[in-house]
Amino acid sequence: MKRNIIFYAVLSLSTVTTIIGCDEASDNPMPDDTIRVETAEVTAITSNNVISGGRVLDGIQAIKEFGICWAATDNPTISDSHNVGAGDATSFACYATGLSANTTYYIRAYATISGGTVYGQSRQFTTLADSDDDTPSVGGDDEQNPLASTIYLWPEDNMAKVTNYTGSQGSYQDPPSFRPYMNYFPVAEGITVKGAVLVCAGGAFQFRSDQMEGTPVAQWFARHGYQAFVVNYRVRPYTMEEGSLDLARAVRFVRQHATDYGINPNNIATVGFSAGGILCGDEALNFDEQVNGTALASDYRPDELDKVSANVCTIGMVYAFYGRLSVASTDVEKFRESKIPPTFFAYGTRDPFYRQFQQCADAVRAADVEVEEREYEGLPHGFGYTNEDWMIRFDNWMTKIMTH
Repeated sequence: MKRNIIFYAVLSLSTVTTIIGCDEASDNPMPDDTIRVETAEVTAITSNNVISGGRVLDGIQAIKEFGICWAATDNPTISDSHNVGAGDATSFACYATGLSANTTYYIRAYATISGGTVYGQSRQFTTLADSDDDTPSVGGDDEQNPLASTIYLWPEDNMAKVTNYTGSQGSYQDPPSFRPYMNYFPVAEGITVKGAVLVCAGGAFQFRSDQMEGTPVAQWFARHGYQAFVVNYRVRPYTMEEGSLDLARAVRFVRQHATDYGINPNNIATVGFSAGGILCGDEALNFDEQVNGTALASDYRPDELDKVSANVCTIGMVYAFYGRLSVASTDVEKFRESKIPPTFFAYGTRDPFYRQFQQCADAVRAADVEVEEREYEGLPHGFGYTNEDWMIRFDNWMTKIMTH
């Protein structure tokens, strides 16, 4: 098994993470040598979410629970906001969610054993300012026109859902009236059309990080021969499965209009970042082929578009994996039975999910699925379009897949 490790210069972005201290003895009711906990770097900082995590260095077998805790004051404990980790305590990652914009917080990893709770060092971070809502405000686009800049994915009166979101918008990105849609970015004039790529931005299924992982990425691929689409799928309070149906619907629409887009209907790829990549994986595992909205909602009325396959020829997992939020799947038999497509992985070595990306990629290979894997030395979670190398390599990968 071979991994491609790429050394990449890391530029400082707008937010700096600082280690506040490493002395956790005052918080530990046990001797210092019972277990040791380290807090991971804080990455993927947005206005209301971040990723951290940690690792437990000793005494794994005695751990009852592990995760992260955070507060606006230093040295947070599990009495403050916290998120329980999953998977392997020797290297885990968690989201801290529901944060306030432009606010300084402190975060620590923790592990609980019978004698009490041990904490890692405290790390400080500041959330970003609120971003603008990207819901389209124009209403002039023809919803049935495949060449419109905004393409709605469901009829107003027939959207497959299990969530009844009718109340106040509150902290949600989208209002109750939100309808999933795509933004279309056509191939640049004079460029040969290679195929289509559907882009799913990340955001912990709570928002869509369009500015880093949506529009700029689609524009890059449009300049390089791909009919590109940003899929604005449903996020909180909706479930991942409802978002996966949105993506399946988007794939069907592009395939149905392959002639309009000048593509081979088999040359449709998806690429997703973080939660957006998990969504791409869930669609391929559970909502491809002719699986339609009745898989979730018995009152959904299938239409002509549901007769079109939702399969894709390849998936780009950019700091993402098959699985669910924060937990990668390594289910080789599930991958094999689901006939997942060739998969491209790209991630940084400073990402707290680093080991999970590797484990998922290894399991996908074990299922006899073609894999390309790119590790970027020193890059954290959330690099998005700022690292052009992965886009160049994914372009080469898609070209190979679509040609053969």
